[in-house]
Amino acid sequence: MLATVIHGERDIRLEEVPNPVLSTGGDAIVRVVAACVCGSDLWPYRGIAATNEPKRIGHEFVGIVEEIGAEVSTVKVGDFVIAPFYDCDNTCINCQNGVSTSCLNGGWWGADDRMGGFADGAQGERVRVPHADGSLVATPELPDDSLVPSLLTLADVMGTGHHAAVSAGVTKGSTVVVVGDGAVGLCAVLASKRLGASRIIAMSRHADRQAVAREFGATDIVELRGDEGVDRVKELLDGIGADCVLECVGTAESMDQAIRSARPGGMVGYVGVPNGGAELPIRTLFGTNVGVNGGVASVRGYVEELLPEVLSGALNPGRVFDLQLPLAEVAEAYAAMDERRAIKVLLRP
Repeated sequence: MLATVIHGERDIRLEEVPNPVLSTGGDAIVRVVAACVCGSDLWPYRGIAATNEPKRIGHEFVGIVEEIGAEVSTVKVGDFVIAPFYDCDNTCINCQNGVSTSCLNGGWWGADDRMGGFADGAQGERVRVPHADGSLVATPELPDDSLVPSLLTLADVMGTGHHAAVSAGVTKGSTVVVVGDGAVGLCAVLASKRLGASRIIAMSRHADRQAVAREFGATDIVELRGDEGVDRVKELLDGIGADCVLECVGTAESMDQAIRSARPGGMVGYVGVPNGGAELPIRTLFGTNVGVNGGVASVRGYVEELLPEVLSGALNPGRVFDLQLPLAEVAEAYAAMDERRAIKVLLRP
């Protein structure tokens, strides 16, 4: 089959790789219907995260189950399924505690699993899922093709944006600032609206992303950054800042922006993958009673909550995909996101 392999900085190739095979009894083979490029994929693409040897890449996919192991009971051949951006058994103590990203038996796409098999990267034609019963969520029936982009967001960005909002405590009447206008940040706007926020300030400098933020529920746009950005946020929010700030980038600058945009006693929900020296200023947090909560989003735990609203059309997070390309053009997909010509690129094998 064909799959995406990253060889180094700005070196993305589509290559022939072995077809996945069942090996443990609890696994499944899924034919990928749609995958995508994530903002976190750009860290190795840009060389910020080192690629020491060629490796498979991609962690968001939806597809059709083609084969299942003898022990699989919750999905069947022919099901349309959503996979989170990681593999989990959904039964261990960490999974039961709501932290399935720390599954005691799980792992990551594009890597060896803990049972001697391989979990394929998502940007390919097929993926072997080590824990089919734990990871995969089947839709009640085959969805209309128009719903595929929104269903794909449940693999990562919609669940991650939702996690930012939940971590920050967004509820009815909350004032919210969202730092980051990528797909996760935009989904965080949508999640905040869904949870009842009364005012949502999206920090964005790009007209196309501002338009999506408005569609998703942003009431205000702030283009300024640094001290000027903090001052503008406080000006809009009675001079004190926001109840909840959602940090969706992962840099030192974005975290600083988030913490200083929160009101005294406010909460920052952070989901941006840390890069660029991001650290917490403990003295600032201590002095303002601002809290910080979040981390890598356990999106598997949110799929059943969000899925009915996606299927009904009440939520349309698939709007973040503003470019669709065939898998054969995966290198262009990375370039388009790297150069900010696209918010998020959907790939069709």
